[in-house]
Amino acid sequence: MKKTILIGGVAGQGSAVTSRFIGKIFCRLGYFVFNYRDYPSLIRGGHNFNILEISDTPVYSQGEKYDIILALDQKTIDLHKDGLKEEGFILGSDKLNSDKLNPIDIGGILKKLGGPQILENDVFIGFLFKYFGIDKDFLLQEAKNEFGNNFEKIQKAIEEGYGISTETEKLEKNGEGNYFISGNEAISIGALSAGIDIYFAYPMTPATGVLHYLAKKEKEYSIIVSQLENEIAVANAALGASFTGAKVMVGSSGGGFALMTEAISLSGISELPLVVYLSQRTGPATGVPTYTSQGDLKFAVNAGHGEFSKIVIAPGDPQESILRTEESFYLATKYRIPVILLGDKHLGELDYSFKELNNSNVSKERFIIDNPSQDYKTYQMTDNGVSPVAVPGQGPVVKATSYEHDEYGNTIEDAEATIKMNDKRMRKVDGIEKEVNNLNPATVYGKGKNLIIGWGSTKGAIVDALKKIEDFRFLQISYIVPFPKEILKQEVENSDRVILIENNMTGLLGGIIREQTGIDIKERILKYDGRPFTAEYIIKKINN
Repeated sequence: MKKTILIGGVAGQGSAVTSRFIGKIFCRLGYFVFNYRDYPSLIRGGHNFNILEISDTPVYSQGEKYDIILALDQKTIDLHKDGLKEEGFILGSDKLNSDKLNPIDIGGILKKLGGPQILENDVFIGFLFKYFGIDKDFLLQEAKNEFGNNFEKIQKAIEEGYGISTETEKLEKNGEGNYFISGNEAISIGALSAGIDIYFAYPMTPATGVLHYLAKKEKEYSIIVSQLENEIAVANAALGASFTGAKVMVGSSGGGFALMTEAISLSGISELPLVVYLSQRTGPATGVPTYTSQGDLKFAVNAGHGEFSKIVIAPGDPQESILRTEESFYLATKYRIPVILLGDKHLGELDYSFKELNNSNVSKERFIIDNPSQDYKTYQMTDNGVSPVAVPGQGPVVKATSYEHDEYGNTIEDAEATIKMNDKRMRKVDGIEKEVNNLNPATVYGKGKNLIIGWGSTKGAIVDALKKIEDFRFLQISYIVPFPKEILKQEVENSDRVILIENNMTGLLGGIIREQTGIDIKERILKYDGRPFTAEYIIKKINN
């Protein structure tokens, strides 16, 4: 079973809330759901729409053709009618126009209920689930769980829609319920699991979802969530907290991340752990602020002036986001470095479903030594470059500095000491690479003599496309720094055809592959219109 439902209207009509609620119900029935969200940078007006892909088998991307269009306005019909399947139909008010319209007297129902216009969404929900033969009591209970205090009028609206519909397609329960989760929620869950103490941020789409989610969890998890005046303050406050031994994360998109890059260098030289969530959107500058892109890859890799150890990780879906966020905290804390967690709008704001959600088995410890000596050296020379960590208040003086320094943190400028301290910081790289190799830095999906290479949120559409293209497998690169050179070389050498797929204009991962391995991938499928890949798009491009 596979159904594609598009829900559209102007901003403020509730298409996003309605879509997510419908998706949750299908997940509770055991179906797999992917919820795509498309909206302009407007509070009111414009055109918002969601696409729900519903299946009895796992699905990770949206379709291009629709079985049902739930139209909250005429514009939704006008813009999307060409995507309606031949046997599909449009559900909407009887005031709308289409030969495919299944009309409902919304005006009459709302007058009867004495409720606001937004209740039309609930009428449509009732109609839709009666159409699919879903039990009314189950539907109402889910609505009560979702909407709580506002349930009375919502219940009546759902019952009205349910009453005028007819059961046409009987959908049985498809096993136990599934999780329904966005990438931003998953990043937040991973941070909580890792033992985060403080999250600093200034709101910027599409990273703001993490700020909202963690703010709701402040009391439950005894954490601090703080919105400061700008991203410069955010990053530097985070380093101050890190100096005291706190586990800290900051989040932003490209424009805000640009303001953080000086502090990332400060993290590098002062060896203060920091996890940075960079959720990409279409640039440059303000760009297309509510759409997706993978244009910041090299910006993340090269962020900060000077040379120092850092890690860049790019999860591909919410399940991986949980694991990689836990790994980010572990690696940042253990090696005293900045770790950049690279996402985008597509991953962060869209909803995926999974049978189960798993955690990483990496350590949650803080790596702070007990009872440091009075002769404690903040930057003690060690074979692996990692100095023992003490925090202020334990007894000895603990220093952090932006200047080059000796082992105690005292400023130095002589040549020999400068070389020694730079070498000391870069010695961390060997240990990091060995550790990352045990964390599955790249994963192969499917079988075949031909290879697709991708990273980040392209994963969903590529995995879905593999079901319909012959003789292809997919290499998902999750760790960008350190780069899994040997894995990539082996996969490329064992392939007849290699295709790079990225949501950017210049094939940024391809450039990193060439830099790291000398391999130049000529065949590329690149998309940079702000919209994500679909499986159909990938299949068409590969077959052509």
